[in-house]
Amino acid sequence: MQGARGCDPLTVSGRLDGTSVTEVRASLEGLIAATDGDVVVDLTCVDVIDAVGLGMLAAAHRRLERAGRHLVLRGCAGHVRRVLAVTGLNRVLHVEPVLRRVSA
Repeated sequence: MQGARGCDPLTVSGRLDGTSVTEVRASLEGLIAATDGDVVVDLTCVDVIDAVGLGMLAAAHRRLERAGRHLVLRGCAGHVRRVLAVTGLNRVLHVEPVLRRVSA
């Protein structure tokens, strides 16, 4: 799922925690302001996510929902999915299913 104008996803890598959330939040807010559709955040390369990072994603989700839009999380690896499940955010946030490669 992409924004109505076909915007590229925001790609986050490394840590999504207190050390990086200010920079990621600024990028995400810029993307939200620049588009009028759904916003995709690619978490494929995220190694660590903590409560601060989750709180930032939840706040962006609420902001977009109020505008009739969605925050979509893409590429959530097992460890990110586990954190989302433990916190219950997997029932609130829009998490794309991980596509698995089929062997021939």
